[in-house]
Amino acid sequence: MTSTFRTLTVPLDGQQFGGGLPSFLVRDDVLCWTRREAGLVGFGEIARFTATGPERFLEADIWWRHLVLEAEISDSVGLPGTGPVAFGSFAFSKTSAHESRLIVPAIVVGVRDGQVWLTQLTFDDGPLTREGALAALDHWLGGGSAAGSTTAAADAAGDGTSGGLPARAGGAVVRPLPLAAGATLHTGSLNEEDWKAAVAAGVAEIRTGALEKLVLARDIVATVPTGVNAAKVLRELAGRYRECWTYGVDGLVGATPEMLIQVEGRTAQARVLAGTLDRRDAHGEDGLPMDYATRVLAGSEKQRHEHEIAIQSLTTQLAPFSEAMNAHDEPFILELPNVWHLASDVKAELAEVEGHVPTCLALINALHPTAAVCGTPTQVAGALIRKLEHLDRGPYAGPVGWLDAAGNGEWGIALRGAVIEGPDTVRLYAGCGIVDGSQPEAELAETWAKFRPMLESLGIKN
Repeated sequence: MTSTFRTLTVPLDGQQFGGGLPSFLVRDDVLCWTRREAGLVGFGEIARFTATGPERFLEADIWWRHLVLEAEISDSVGLPGTGPVAFGSFAFSKTSAHESRLIVPAIVVGVRDGQVWLTQLTFDDGPLTREGALAALDHWLGGGSAAGSTTAAADAAGDGTSGGLPARAGGAVVRPLPLAAGATLHTGSLNEEDWKAAVAAGVAEIRTGALEKLVLARDIVATVPTGVNAAKVLRELAGRYRECWTYGVDGLVGATPEMLIQVEGRTAQARVLAGTLDRRDAHGEDGLPMDYATRVLAGSEKQRHEHEIAIQSLTTQLAPFSEAMNAHDEPFILELPNVWHLASDVKAELAEVEGHVPTCLALINALHPTAAVCGTPTQVAGALIRKLEHLDRGPYAGPVGWLDAAGNGEWGIALRGAVIEGPDTVRLYAGCGIVDGSQPEAELAETWAKFRPMLESLGIKN
């Protein structure tokens, strides 16, 4: 193995891939970032960086920049996401024992604006050719020999498995549901009554004036005796939640509607969500469902207040890195299959800081955690989360996405997701923004609405 990192990017004939990127989701160990038919998928692993603690973003940024500084890059496509690419997932909390990670794959397939490309990445001395890259892709799509791999045929049979941490499922079943093939649901760190008590305690703290907003999360554990097929889960999410960004990194899977930061050159964009309404609540209502969503969400002082806090959090943290910034004057209603959200898009032109435009990881270091996933003030909310949740969120609500050698990247917030902990065990997470006026029973119902994408992708209906 040499110390030289080398990559070759070549265009592919897009007509050969009518299904777009979801058609490449055939392995349980795939690295995935897709929306609609576009994005990136990666196979294999040639390098990995891990870190914990408050400096995890900056340490990862330094490692990546050193890796690509002297890389030999051959790129005939020249788009964001071509050339050297790493996929990443970061712990929500600086106090978490969970290791944040960047993973450099052996092969990447990208789709953007109708263009399709293939990148081979290596530290080996052998020649990099188009033919060799295509052969490598065929090897990975054919199943290869990696543990946890699966073919599309195996997916259909439902016998794929995923590696991960030992299963920790336990406790009582939290509620009766029609379950797939004997699946069971178990309580996580807190049962429903204890979690509602935590919400009530959070509201009480808000009313003292100690903080404006708190985001409280809870977990449940699904056990699926027939096995958890990660590739199938990702395909289900990509098909059902086309307006979300479907992600898969090292056993973390989900489909997030919230973009923490997208960087292309000097332009940064984000999508902020705060304010949620279960679409099932519209049943029996007169008029069009979107009219109902607009009336209940946009017309709610509580929901608008929660949203304004989230927007202010992001724009305040992004301002020092920006020459100009604009956001929607009014939030719009984002319609997803399970819920409606109040949403706002923010766009900024980045300024040079110490002679260069900040990378996406440098921006994440400044932005995370936003009020949308933590609360405000951040330090007060973070301490209260640790006190009330009794939960290490791990990668839940942390940044997940990818970056390239130029510092471009797309990083969502790891929401509507789960961690595959064993061949038949998945830990699901969901959280709610708590403000003055929040009702514990309503917040509990909201978590079940947010669990629904992952439950459905596992074949569990609720």
